[in-house]
Parts: sequence; C-alpha cells; structure tokens
Amino acid sequence: MALASVRSGMKHSRYQETWWLAVILVLGVAVSGCGEDSLRGLFVGYTPHERYEQSLKRAGLDETALGRDWIAAADQAVANPVPISSPYHEVSYLDSREAHAVGYSVELRRGQMISARFESDNDTSYQVFLDMFVIPSNSDGSPRLLASADSLEHELEYTARRDGEYIVRVQPELLRGGSYEITVIVGASLAFPVHGHDTTAIRSWFGDPRSGGAREHHGVDIFAPRGTPVIAAAKGRVRSTRPNNLGGLVVWLRDELGRSLYYAHLDSQTVRRGDLVDVGDTIGFVGNSGNARTTPPHLHFGMYWGGPSDPYPAIKQLPSTPAQFSGDQGLVGGLARVARGVARVREEPRSRSRVLAELPVHTPLRILGGTGGWYRVNLPDGTLGFVAANLTEPADRPIRSEVVAEGGVLRSEPESTADPVESLSAGSEVPVLGAYRGFLYVQAPSGRAGWLSLD
Repeated sequence: MALASVRSGMKHSRYQETWWLAVILVLGVAVSGCGEDSLRGLFVGYTPHERYEQSLKRAGLDETALGRDWIAAADQAVANPVPISSPYHEVSYLDSREAHAVGYSVELRRGQMISARFESDNDTSYQVFLDMFVIPSNSDGSPRLLASADSLEHELEYTARRDGEYIVRVQPELLRGGSYEITVIVGASLAFPVHGHDTTAIRSWFGDPRSGGAREHHGVDIFAPRGTPVIAAAKGRVRSTRPNNLGGLVVWLRDELGRSLYYAHLDSQTVRRGDLVDVGDTIGFVGNSGNARTTPPHLHFGMYWGGPSDPYPAIKQLPSTPAQFSGDQGLVGGLARVARGVARVREEPRSRSRVLAELPVHTPLRILGGTGGWYRVNLPDGTLGFVAANLTEPADRPIRSEVVAEGGVLRSEPESTADPVESLSAGSEVPVLGAYRGFLYVQAPSGRAGWLSLD
C-alpha cells in the first residue's frame, strides 16, 4: 500500500474517532445533565402534553397540589378510560378549578381510521391536549402513546396498525375548562377501490381457501361489470404494473402509510410505474385477466402491511353520524338525582351494556357529560358509568328538610372517615337534596353542601 494511502486511511480513522468521541460527549452531557426524559426529547421529540408537563416541572408546579393532580389525572384517564362505541358524540364539562382529564376507549380493526375532534364555545386559545394510546396485547404492558394533536388544533386522526383497544385522552392545561364537545368516529382509511360500488359487491373474502386448501386468499374479490373504473384507494406512487400468471394485469400502489395495495385481474391499466396518484384517480378497469379467465369480471384487492392483511376493515364504510345529546345540557357539570324507581348505572350508554350499580330514588349523581339519551355520571362512591337521562331530575330543589337535633358534621363524601366540610349546631334545620347508603346530602345554613350521617 502506498504511503499516501496509509496516511489518508489514518487521517480518515482519526476523523471517525473524533466524530464518535464528540457524539459520546454530547450524549454523556445530555444523560447526566438532563436525564432520560431530555434525551428522549433530543432524539424523538416531546408531544405537546409532555412539553407542558416538563414546563410544570421546571416551574416547580409539579410539587403543588394542583400540579400533582394534573399529572395524576392524565395517568388516571389512560388507566380507566370511558368505553365507547363509534360514532360517539358527548357534551361534557371540565371544572377549571380542578385538574381533569378524560380518556375514551374504542375497539379498532387494523386499517380502520379513528378521528377525534374537540370543540368548545369558550375561548379555545388555551391549550387542549389530544393524545392517542394503544393497549398492548400483553395485558401487563402499559398503554403506548401513538400520536398527538397540536395543542391548538383540537383534532386528531390515526390509522390502526393492529387490532386492539385504543384510547383518546383529552386534557386542558391547568386552570382552564368549561363546557366542551368531543366527537369520536371510526371509519375506513381507504376509498373503495371500485367506482360506484361498496362492500356488498364482495363475493370472496380474505383467508378463504384456494387451490384445494393449499393456500389462502390474500385479499377480497369485488365483482363489477367489465370496464368499471378501478380507482386509487389512497394517495401514493405506482410501484409496479408488471403482469403475473395469477393476477394477470395488475397494479401495485404504495401509499403514504407504507401499505402496498394490490389490484389484480384488470382488463387494462391507465398508469405506469413511478406515477403519482391521488385518491379517486382511475388506475385501470375491472376485468378477469390472469387465473380469473373462467370467472366473471372482478377486482382482486389486497393490502400488504408487513405481510398480507385483510383489507376489509380499511374499505368498509361505517356510520359516521352520532346520536345527538337529548338530555338537559344545563345539568352537565352539575348535580342531579334519581327521580323514580331504580336507576341502573351501565358501563356504556346502551341499554344492554353491563350493569355496574342499581341506585334507589334520590341518589345524587354528578353529571360529567351527556351522549344521546344518557348521562355520563360519577356516583357518590366514585363509580363512573352511564344513566338514562329520563330517570333523573335536577337536584336543586329539596326533597324534604331534616332537623339535626344533637348537631352533626357535614363530610365531603358519604363515609364516616371522609374530610369534614362544616359543623352543624344542635337544632339546625337543613334541606335534604339526596340520600345514599345511610347518609343524607344536605345544604348547610352557610350554603355549603355535604353528607350527613343518619346514625
């Protein structure tokens, strides 16, 4: 080897060594001086929610009761979300004097898209954080953050990469809140690939046996007259139009999510390799080329996303108009009570949903939100669920009065060990607003409300 080449190699080696030393020093400073969170922010980037939490910590507000409550509320919303079904619309309320967050969980199939939108009649120039999580298939795993909306945009979309339970978390910044509406809709992430048709035209499904059971069908067959336009189901680039024995005339389209969409048995193609297409562009026409020569014209449509995947959830159109709230919007954020009979508290706003509790008449309920003909409520013992709105009434009028003969103590909850709210002198007469498990919910002469034991 020539001396010049040796020197050049030594110089290049020293350069590499110096470069890596600089990187190691930077990482060392980042790790030792800023900690793991800052290192994550350096390489991955913080979400708006994480940046706001970091700002609380830098200001020392995480050591205050309100700051701790805000951080805890965020974790609690993900740990105990409200189960919902799409399409879902809720009128709700967050008290600006308290730290709140709400999580909504929904089941998704791979390829479905979820859209969450936050709206408020109040000043929305403040930050509202919308974050998307997935529950790992391993039940012991922690929910994993997937996506976040800009804190001033108030809208978030995400396409599910696997079947599972997904959570949308809503949380405003500290000392902000008021009335708001949240809408969650699950639907197709792809346009239907045959013009003028829908899933009712599918006659053969993903996983159906082929070649006497030797292989599986990796797509769906959509039957339509020969020459029906076949369209781009997503924006993307044509990767191949090379024919093959099984598919005949085909088009491979790669979309912006990295999915490969496969169109087979075409009568003809209208695109070439490298073409950029938008949703709805015609890329070919329905036929029966390849091994479909003995069958009626149809499109074989496949989706490959780390392997073959059922395209049906990605193209199936679902209802997108949620039921509008029919209850008393003035009660949202306030107090109601069971008006008559026994009210069943259910896990979801459906009459066949699991019953969580049965409440006798006059049980007070904190109304957290409303959807369709249901209230989302918080019971006196902390249970969260849904109650039919027509079984409740405002708790602003007393059901009777009670004389406290020997005096008593109002408490914050219907528990003998709960924090005291106010003392009542002997002979005090107080209006009763509700009752629950041996306690009366009453209003003291000062105007403050609390729980009074009947013992």
